Order: sequence, then structure tokens, then C-alpha cells
Amino acid sequence: MNRRTFLAATAGAGLAALDLADAEAVARRVTRPGRVAVGMGEVNAVRTMTGTLGDAASELGGGHARHLAVRYLTEDVRRWLDGRYTEAVGRELFAATAELVHLIGWMARDEGAVGLSQRYLVHSVRLATEAGENELAATALRGLADQAIDLGHVPTAVRLAEACEERGRRLDNPKALAYYRNTLARAKAVDGDRATAARMLSAAQGAMEHAPAAPGQSWASHYSHGRWAHDSGMIHARLGDLAAAEEHLSLALDIHGLDRRRTRAIVLADLGHVQLKRGNTAQALATWGDFLSCSAGVQSTKISDGLATVAARLPSVPDSPAVTDLRERVAARL
Repeated sequence: MNRRTFLAATAGAGLAALDLADAEAVARRVTRPGRVAVGMGEVNAVRTMTGTLGDAASELGGGHARHLAVRYLTEDVRRWLDGRYTEAVGRELFAATAELVHLIGWMARDEGAVGLSQRYLVHSVRLATEAGENELAATALRGLADQAIDLGHVPTAVRLAEACEERGRRLDNPKALAYYRNTLARAKAVDGDRATAARMLSAAQGAMEHAPAAPGQSWASHYSHGRWAHDSGMIHARLGDLAAAEEHLSLALDIHGLDRRRTRAIVLADLGHVQLKRGNTAQALATWGDFLSCSAGVQSTKISDGLATVAARLPSVPDSPAVTDLRERVAARL
């Protein structure tokens, strides 16, 4: 499959998620005979496993534990989905499974398996829709929009981001609102719609100013102030405001929410790039040195992309001991 065909296929997979509404699916399953009686104990087990596996992936990258998450889904969770439960338990089970499937999709993307990731995310949208969970569905749509941007499928990304933000308006969760509005801001910035991008950036900031610092229980409530600052910084960079970009990226590193090595490393790589573009060469080299130290042992395409960016930019920097050291360290990693 050539790249153009692949892009068309993945865009189609993402847009398919917009036509999955089936809020009665759980009710139909309740009347179906099953082998296993399922209660809230099984639902809580799924959520505990998802949290544990997600913590490991956030620290070390999606490449470390995806096979464990897939095995848990196929060997344990699947038989519970095919089991016997009340409608109330069924909706909770579908919601918990949507979170696990979303996590696996995120892990697959972090490994570079984009097509596989999209299939999992579309399935997560379906499960969340069947459970009646707008926030979970919107968060999976957000993941699809983000991937469409990275693949260069901008019109698809805008449509998915708009659908994500529209679902988010129904929620009373400032972190979710900030998450989805920044997603739409990024898509609009890539599409050249600066006015809408700036408006969504401002709206996301307004929502985040009313959000509690501690993570909540819901899926999007884990969107921390640090992640918001990182996302906002990169959108400002796309819009050409490098001063605001550096301010937000530096803020992301200084506030609670970026305690995972993978996340900190990604922000450091981005910050160094912005500092270099602003002419702050010494700062950029020091930041990239921190990035290399922080990312050691992390398996993620985001880290690989960061290494490639440093390798591509160093030839344009005048030779110095710091440049030589970075060049050798990057070469050893690549």
C-alpha cells in the first residue's frame, strides 16, 4: 500500500467513528445468555488494570506494555463482555473497556503502528457511545483528530476535532473542555484558520483557569495543567508566536503534571527546538542535553522524532564542545 492510499484508508477509519451512535447496544446484550456472571468487581478490575498499564506506558512509552494490555483485553475482558450482567453494570463495563481499548490505541500509536491505533480508537468510540459516555467518545475522537493532523490529513482532522469539541460542550468538566478546545485549536492552526485557532486557545485557557490542579476520576480529568501548557505552546509555535510558545513550554516543565519521563522528555525536545528558532542557541543545546538524559530507556516514536529533530538541526549550529557532545550522544541513540 503506497502512502497516498494509506492516508486515505486511515482518514476513512477515523471518519467512520462519527457514524457509530448506538445507545441501545448494551440493553440488547443484557437479554443475551452468557457464560459468566459479571458485576462491579469485574468493572473495577478493568479500571485498575487500565490505570496500572497506563502509568507504565506514560513513564516508559507505549512499546513496553501494549502486548500485556492486548492479552488482558482478549483473554479476560472479552469473556466479561460476552457474559451476563444488568444494564447498569453493562454500561459501566462498556465504559471501562472503552478506556482500556483507548489506552491500547494510544500505545500502538506510540510504537508507530498508526493504522492499528486508529482501529482501536474507532472501537473505543463505539464502546463509549454504546455506554452513553460522551466524554470517553470525545476523547477517542480527539486521539483520531490528533493522528490525522500528524498524517497530514488536515480536512479530516478538522472534522474530527470539531466533532470532539461539539461533544465536549455537553460536559461540565473544565479539563475536558480545555482538552477538546486545544485539539480544535491545533487542527485549525494547521488548516490556516488563525482566528478560530486563537479563539479556541483562549477558550481552553479560560476553562483551565477554573480546573482543579489534582487529577479527577474521569478520563479527560487527567488532562493536567502541564499538558495544557505543552499543547498550547506548540499551537503558539504553529501560529508563529515563538515567545508565547517558549513561555508555555517552560511553564509546562515547572508545574505539576509532567512527572512522567516520557512526557518531560517530549516537552524538552520541543522547547529546545523553539529556543533554537528564537536564536537562543546555548539554551537550546542545554535543553536538548536534558532531553537526552530524560529520554534514556523510553520506547516511543515521539522520542525517536525528537532525536531526529536534534540530529537534523545540529549541523546548522556552529561547532563547539557542547555541539560535539550532543552530536555523539544523538548518534549513539540513533
